[in-house]
Amino acid sequence: MFFLRELTHTILLHPSYFGAQLEDYLRQKLYEDVEGTCSGKHGYIISVITISDIGEGKIQPSTGQAKFKTTYTAIVMKPFKGEVVDGKVVNVNKMGFFAMVGPLQVFVSCHLTHGDMQYDPNASPPCYRSNDEVIQKDTKVRMQIVGCRVEANDIFAIGTIKKDFLGQIRED
Repeated sequence: MFFLRELTHTILLHPSYFGAQLEDYLRQKLYEDVEGTCSGKHGYIISVITISDIGEGKIQPSTGQAKFKTTYTAIVMKPFKGEVVDGKVVNVNKMGFFAMVGPLQVFVSCHLTHGDMQYDPNASPPCYRSNDEVIQKDTKVRMQIVGCRVEANDIFAIGTIKKDFLGQIRED
């Protein structure tokens, strides 16, 4: 789920930032550009830990901007099939429910819930209900990832709560 990765990023910097605090601007720009983004290859970049190298800037002839190649170490989140994760339900409908696991959205279909769990559209808010569990908006749930689809700038996951010890996490 969470890994330390050494990554690179190219920063374009406008000439107005050239000066005594050039390195501070580059660090700030790196944090703004990469933290919170998603790369299909590496996963969600949660936080930049260290900046290993800021290369020499090369001036672009057409714009006057400088191009800096930076190397940094970051904490990344990449989900895997079969992994058990905890999330918070953000949306419930008759097809299933969506839960957020940090920046990752996981969909749990109604077919991947416990057999005795039924959708209750008359409840406020709508929920999935069984004899001992209620899953509605803001409920904490434990689920297993059964599939991931990775695109260039996003990751989508499908989960299940059909197995033992999965489902609503009680606060007692």
